[in-house]
Amino acid sequence: MATDVYVSATLRMFTGREPVVEAAGSSVGEVLKDVAASHEDIRRILFADEGRLRNFVRVFVNDTEIRGLKGLDTPIQSGDTVYLIPAVAGGASGKNTPLIPAERSGAVEFSDRDLERYSGHFLLREAGVKGQKRIRAARVLIAGIGPLGAEVATVLASAGVGTLGLWDHRKTELPDIKNLIAFTERDLKRPRTAVIKDRIRNICRETAVSVFDYEISPDNAQETVTGYDLVIDCTDNFKSRYLVNDACFFAGVPYVFASLYQTEGRITVFKNDWSTQTPCLRCLFPEPPERNLVPTCSQTGIWSGLPSIIGGYAACEALKLITGSGITLEGRLLSVDPLNLTSRLFHVDRNCSCALCGESPSVRSVQAVDYDDFCNLREPDNVPPVESITVEDLVRRIENHEPLTLVDVREPHERAVHRFRQAIPIPIGQLARRKGELNPAVDTIFLCKEGKRSILAINTLREASYTGPMFNLKGGLDAAKDIVFSNEAGWL
Repeated sequence: MATDVYVSATLRMFTGREPVVEAAGSSVGEVLKDVAASHEDIRRILFADEGRLRNFVRVFVNDTEIRGLKGLDTPIQSGDTVYLIPAVAGGASGKNTPLIPAERSGAVEFSDRDLERYSGHFLLREAGVKGQKRIRAARVLIAGIGPLGAEVATVLASAGVGTLGLWDHRKTELPDIKNLIAFTERDLKRPRTAVIKDRIRNICRETAVSVFDYEISPDNAQETVTGYDLVIDCTDNFKSRYLVNDACFFAGVPYVFASLYQTEGRITVFKNDWSTQTPCLRCLFPEPPERNLVPTCSQTGIWSGLPSIIGGYAACEALKLITGSGITLEGRLLSVDPLNLTSRLFHVDRNCSCALCGESPSVRSVQAVDYDDFCNLREPDNVPPVESITVEDLVRRIENHEPLTLVDVREPHERAVHRFRQAIPIPIGQLARRKGELNPAVDTIFLCKEGKRSILAINTLREASYTGPMFNLKGGLDAAKDIVFSNEAGWL
C-alpha cells in the first residue's frame, strides 16, 4: 500500500527537493524504512546508528504524533499521510483565560484619539473595550528582532500593546531589507532594536519600548523574561530557542514559538501552566539536530512575504492570549507552507519524560545547563580540526594552475547566484555516496555560502572513510564574491 509522506522543507535537500514522496508499508516504521531505501541520503538524518529514530525528528500520522499512538509500530491505513517535522533553527479548545488581570487592565483609560484609533477592535466581540484595555496593559517581550521579530513588533504596536521589549544584539544587514519593509538602506549597520524602536514610535507613541542589546545567555535569560506577561520567540538558532524555553518555564511566563525555514513556517504556544500540564519546547523536540545539519536562514534564504505571514500568526496568538479570546495553539503545532499552499495543525502532547517539565526533570535551572554542549556547538575532542584556506590562497592556486578539486555543496538553486564553472556540484546530502567522484591524490576544496556547511561536508566524508586531503574555503563564497578569476571568465 502506497502512502504519501510529507517532507518538511528542512529535509527536502535529501529527497531531491520533493515535498511529498510515496512509500510502502503497513506501519510507520516500514514506511520510513522505505523512504530511506528510496532516498539513501535521508537515512542518517532519520535514524541513529542503532536504528533509533532521532529525537529532533517528530513523526505524525495525519495530525497525531506517533508517540501518542504506537510509535514506529503505528499501523498505516488507506488514505493516511505521514508527516516528517524536524526541529528548526517551532490548546485545548474551550475558554481561553486572559493573561492580563482585570485589576491591571481596569486602570487603563482611553483618550478620544484612542477611541477613534482602536474603533475596529471596539466593534469586535472578541476584543471590545475590555480586550483593548488588556492589550494596552500588556507587557510583551520579543526575542530576536530579525525579519520575523520585527514583523511581530510592528503588528503588536499597531494593535496598541502598552509595553514591548526588544531583545537582539545584532545590527541590520542587507538581507533584512528584502524580508521586511520595516528595514531600509538607511538602517544598515544600525542595531536592529534601534531600527524597530523608531518604527514603533512612528506607529504608536503610547507604546513604551525597552531595548535589550545583548546576546541571550544563561546569565541573563531568566532575568530578562521575568516581569513580562508573554514572550514571543523569534530567534534563529537552537541555543537561543532552548534558552528562551527554559527561562520562560522557570519564570512561569508563557510564550509563543515562531520559526521560519525557506518557504515554511511554524507556530505554537507553550503556556508553562502546570494546572493544564501543557507541553514545552523540550517535549516537542527533546534535542536539537547535529551541528550544522539544519542550515540557518542566512545560509538557505527565506521566501519574501513568509516573515509577514508567520509574524502575523504569532502576533495573533499573542493577542488571543492577552485578551482571552478564541482558541490558541497551546498543545498544537501549526505548519504553514504558502509556496505549496499547504497548512497543517498537529496535536502535541506533554512528554512525561521531558528533561524540563517531566515527572523526573534533569534540567533544574538555566544556569545548570551547558547550552553550547547541548546544541552541539563545540567540536568533539576526538574530531580532528577542519583545515581552511583563504580566498587569497584559492586565487593563487587557481591562477598557478595547481591540481585541485573544487566541490560546491550548495543546493542547485543556490548555484545560480555565484559559482565556479570547474566546481563539481554535489549537494551535501549526496556526498557520502558520491565520494568516488573525488580524487584522493589531490586537494579537495569545499565551497558553500558562508563556509559552515562545507565543514559539515568534510566531516561527512570523514565518516564515510574518505581519506583524501580536504579543505574548507574560509568565509565561503560570500568572502569571494568580489573576486574575478581570469580562467573563470568572472562570476555567473
